[in-house]
Amino acid sequence: MGKVIVITSGKGGVGKTTSTANLGTALAMIGKTVVIIDADVGLRNLDVVMGLESRVVYTSMDVIEKRCELEKALVKDRRVEDLFLLAASQRNRKDDIKPEQMLEICERLKEIYDFVLIDSPAGIEQGFHNAAAGADEAIIVTTPDVSAIRDADRIIGLLQNLDIEQITLVLNRLSPTLVKKGNMISKNDVLDILNIDLLGIVPEDPDVIASTNRGVPLVHNNGSPGAEAYMRIARRMIGQRIPIPEMRDDNFFSNILQWFSRNK
Repeated sequence: MGKVIVITSGKGGVGKTTSTANLGTALAMIGKTVVIIDADVGLRNLDVVMGLESRVVYTSMDVIEKRCELEKALVKDRRVEDLFLLAASQRNRKDDIKPEQMLEICERLKEIYDFVLIDSPAGIEQGFHNAAAGADEAIIVTTPDVSAIRDADRIIGLLQNLDIEQITLVLNRLSPTLVKKGNMISKNDVLDILNIDLLGIVPEDPDVIASTNRGVPLVHNNGSPGAEAYMRIARRMIGQRIPIPEMRDDNFFSNILQWFSRNK
């Protein structure tokens, strides 16, 4: 049996969809079979981030309403073997899907695939409950700012009420420079507030926007710090003991070079 993992946060704009796309791709790149599910019914962005929007014919709603079989609704990725997308309907509302219907889809998929990753919509309403219904575990994605952390803390409580015990954290868009200046909450402070295990840190990376606009997940860019971070997280997800590196100040090396220049 595979694992069903909901990727959530409560707050929009913290990188849930980007994280889902990159972690799903990374897991498939290291040999796992993966389905990623867009649970954001009515909006739907995961197919665009994956560069698969032109391939979507059927959605999860078509499966639920028995217009097609589940296997037929899965869209195969263009670049990586054993990676599939189940898209959300843009014509329906979140209330049109019930949690037990999402649970049934997840139960069927985890019998076949190693990982089922669910991209949860923002908020704590019906969309969140649908996304979490079939989950065995949860990954909280947050950026190191007060509003995102507060919402993440609320989501952790809701997940615990749903008896999801394995809840881990991905800290996204961390900038050591801003932390050093006192303009961003530090990793240790975030962990003290949320009190869950850290799965990984994704640094601030300008390549994220470019990759999203191209519809190519960042993990295809081997030289990107963000790509390397997502690959490390994916390896931790399969049980490998990969240490979480301490992030240095962005200006660390440039400061050293300036010091040597002044002291020649």
